[in-house]
Amino acid sequence: MEPTAAEILDEYGRACDQLEEFLVEAGPDGLSRGSSGTRWTNEQLLFHMVFGYMVVRALLPLVRVVGRLPVPARRAFAAALDASAAPFDWVNYWGSCAAALVYGRRRMARKLRSTTAALARSLRGEDELSLRRWMPFPRRWDPFFTDHMTLRDVYAYPTRHFDFHARQLTLRAPE
Repeated sequence: MEPTAAEILDEYGRACDQLEEFLVEAGPDGLSRGSSGTRWTNEQLLFHMVFGYMVVRALLPLVRVVGRLPVPARRAFAAALDASAAPFDWVNYWGSCAAALVYGRRRMARKLRSTTAALARSLRGEDELSLRRWMPFPRRWDPFFTDHMTLRDVYAYPTRHFDFHARQLTLRAPE
């Protein structure tokens, strides 16, 4: 069952609150500790979690445009994106490493709040027809991308991404 706009907005608020809790809980030692199952430190992974919301702001216009193309053209576009998975992975990893230096713990939470506020404004302006517009997504880019993602799915995506990576954080020192 697809989430409602209200549920998506509630999840944005929860993610913002949770990020702020993570940043307080971690302290400098926790932020510099390696995460579980990634090459990132906790701080870099936290920024990557924020970045998921930032990416959605770029994906929304893409879905609106590509979602109007004939289905074969949509699939060809997704295939072209899938073929670029290696450069995407490189940018995704190193971009999060570099951006964590820029945003750091003090600016990261503000960035998530401002990004989710912009997404919320955009979501509130959508009608049911636009939320059903879809396009295939490059499956190799992210495990949460599917062959058929609606605009509603794209709005819901970053919180699924956030929650997945939250389980990889190692903010507390092992006892």
